[in-house]
Amino acid sequence: MFLGDKAFDADWLRSELDDRGAVGVIPPKSNRKRQIDCDFHAYRWRHLVENLFCNLKAFRRIATRYEKTDQSYRAMINLAALRIALR
Repeated sequence: MFLGDKAFDADWLRSELDDRGAVGVIPPKSNRKRQIDCDFHAYRWRHLVENLFCNLKAFRRIATRYEKTDQSYRAMINLAALRIALR
């Protein structure tokens, strides 16, 4: 599933997603001649994912990629996500 905002509303992108077998959840632009349906229930998840990334960037170690290895960086993301979830 591809969750995108109105900036990604292009026919070529929608056809590319269809060719790959992905579902494009993109709200149509207001000036589109032929309006396309959008699953706004699934589109709400995009907002939650963006908020999670915004909250993760509040942690300095994650925003500046202070960790040297992939494993330690992933561990810090898990710890920060756990702290966010426990708030």
